Amino acid sequence: MIIFGTKGYLYQLAILTLVCGRCGNPAAHTLRKRVTKFTLFFVPLFPVSTKYATQCTFCGAEQKVTKEQADQLLAQGTGGPGAPAYGSPQQQPYRH
Repeated sequence: MIIFGTKGYLYQLAILTLVCGRCGNPAAHTLRKRVTKFTLFFVPLFPVSTKYATQCTFCGAEQKVTKEQADQLLAQGTGGPGAPAYGSPQQQPYRH
């Protein structure tokens, strides 16, 4: 019997101050990365998909962004591409 499946990981990359497209408030937004990995016998082997999104902490609106947009936001928020990001990986599975 072979046991396989997928597991999701949620990483918080940065906290940025942006103007929300939904509520119009300048509020903190979290930049998040969701990685779904293929697992074999409960061991994560390789990523199947990677998605990026920002979420407004004021109204909760979530907006999907591309990897390039996420890299640009991260560089703007941290002061450059070599600067460390805020926070650390949360390593929590997410559910749809």
